[in-house]
Amino acid sequence: MPHFKCFLACALVLISKCQSIHVEERDGQGFLDNVLRYYGENKSISTSNLHSLVLLISARRPELIAEKNPLANLECPSVEQILSHYGFSNVSQLTVGHLERICPAVLTQVLLPSLFLCVSSSAVWGYGFLAVTVINLASLLGLLLIPLTKKPYFPKVLTYFIGLAIGTLFSNAVLQLIPEALGFDPKTDNYVTNAVGIFGGFYLLFFMEKLLKMALGVEHELGMNKQRACVSVPSTCPLSSGRSLLQEVHVSGVMCHWLRGQRISSIKTVAWMITLSDALHNFIDGLAIGASFTVSVLTGFSTSIAIVCEEFPHELGDFVILLNAGMSIPQAIFFNLLSAMSCYVGLALGILVGSAFAPNAIFAIAGGMFLYIALADMFPEMNSIMREQEGTLTKIVFFLIQNAGLLTGFAVILLITLFAGEINLG
Repeated sequence: MPHFKCFLACALVLISKCQSIHVEERDGQGFLDNVLRYYGENKSISTSNLHSLVLLISARRPELIAEKNPLANLECPSVEQILSHYGFSNVSQLTVGHLERICPAVLTQVLLPSLFLCVSSSAVWGYGFLAVTVINLASLLGLLLIPLTKKPYFPKVLTYFIGLAIGTLFSNAVLQLIPEALGFDPKTDNYVTNAVGIFGGFYLLFFMEKLLKMALGVEHELGMNKQRACVSVPSTCPLSSGRSLLQEVHVSGVMCHWLRGQRISSIKTVAWMITLSDALHNFIDGLAIGASFTVSVLTGFSTSIAIVCEEFPHELGDFVILLNAGMSIPQAIFFNLLSAMSCYVGLALGILVGSAFAPNAIFAIAGGMFLYIALADMFPEMNSIMREQEGTLTKIVFFLIQNAGLLTGFAVILLITLFAGEINLG
C-alpha cells in the first residue's frame, strides 16, 4: 500500500508538470518542419512528394493485419481524396499549415489496416486497359447491327440507346467529373442534391416541351412541309461525335443524319476525316478514363459506363458512313481499330498525369466534352428520329422510350455516386 501511494504521488507530480508545459512547446511544429525539410523545398511539399510520403509510411507487411478487421468495409482514401476532403484539391504546394491539417488522415494510413483496400498502381493500369478494351469491343457491335437498321423495330432500339447515352454522359459530367474538377467531395460537400437538381431542370423542360408538342401538334422545323420532294442540296450532316461533313446528299423529306448512308465522292478524304476525328475523340475518352481510375475504381467505372453507352450509337453511325462511302467491311474495321488505339494512348497519359498531379484539368475538359456530346449532338439526333415518326400513338411510344433511356442512364450514375463508399470490389 505505501508503494502504491508513492507511485500515485509521483504520477500526480508528473501530470502537473506536463500540464504546466506551454502548448507551443508540444504542438509538433518542429517535427513538421523536419518533414518539410526532407521531403519538400522552401518549406513546402508538392503533391507528388506527398504521394511518396504516404507510400513510405504505409509500407507494412500484410501479415500484421488482423484477420477480423472491423474496418474492412471502409474505403481507404487516396491522396487526392484526402486533399479534396480538406479543400486543398487545387493546392500544388503544401505548407506546414496544410500538412498539419491533413496529418490525421495520413495517420490513418499507418494505423488502420484498411489500407490494403486501396487500388494499387498495377490495378489502376489493369482496370483501365480492361475498360478501354471493353469499350473498343463494344463499339464493334455497331458493325454487327448494321443489317438490322432496316428492321421496323430498330428505331426504337436506337432511341433507347441514344437516351441511355445522353443520361449517362450528362449525369457523369454533373455528378462526378465537374465536381471533381472543382475539388468537391460527395461525402463532405453534399453537392449531389444540387447536381440532381441540374438534371431535374433539364428533364423537366424536356418533358414539358415534348408533351406540349404532342398535344398541340406543333413541329418547329423551317419548311418541313415544303421539302417532301426529293432534292439535292448542300447539307451539313451531324455525326455522333460532334463532327460534321459538308457534302452533297440526296435528302428525302427528312433531315440528314448518320444512320443513312449517303454517296460521298471522295472516299479517302471522308475516311481520313472520320478516322482522325475519331482518334481525337477516343484520345480524350481515354484521358478521362485514366484520370478517373486514379481517383477511385468506381469513378473510373462510372466514366467508362458513360463512354460505352455513347460509343455504341456513335460507332454505328461511323460504320454506316464508311460503308456507304465505298469501303469494304474489313477496311471499315481497320479504320475503326486504328482510331481506337488513341484511346490507349489517352489512358496511359491520363493515369500518369492523374497519379503525379491533381487531375482536375482533365476532369474539367472531359466534363465539358460530355455535356457537348450529350446536349449538342446526341439530343438533336434523338429528337430527329422521333420527328420522322407518324401517328400520335407512335410518337407517345417513342417519347416513353426516350424517357426510359434518359432515366436509366441517370439512375446508374446516381447510384454509383451515392453508394461509392459502400461498394466493395474485392
